[in-house]
Amino acid sequence: MKKRILVVDDDSMNLTRTKIILGKDYDVLLAGSGVEALVKLKSETVDMVLLDIDMPEMNGIETFERMKDFAAATPVIFLTASGLEEDVHNAINLGAVNYLKKPYRPQELIKRVAQELEKS
Repeated sequence: MKKRILVVDDDSMNLTRTKIILGKDYDVLLAGSGVEALVKLKSETVDMVLLDIDMPEMNGIETFERMKDFAAATPVIFLTASGLEEDVHNAINLGAVNYLKKPYRPQELIKRVAQELEKS
């Protein structure tokens, strides 16, 4: 059975692009907001979360903190368009397994996801 990855991003183009890149090898679920992601995580089995940091309403950091209440063991890779090192450090300090700066090359995304899923 394919591993399931939840991709969380408020940009529908990023969601579509990521699903195309990973869809051949993984079962990809999509969420357009942090709130939607938390709902899906409570009802679905997910092996990894790809989480955008900069989203309206509930950003990726807050979504990640709320995930810890019921999905703490699920590895998270943050996706960020922000060049701010502070965002990256915050994500790693909170327990994210990795991060990717957008826009990322498809091969880099595939490689990072595969590496982290092998560890878990």
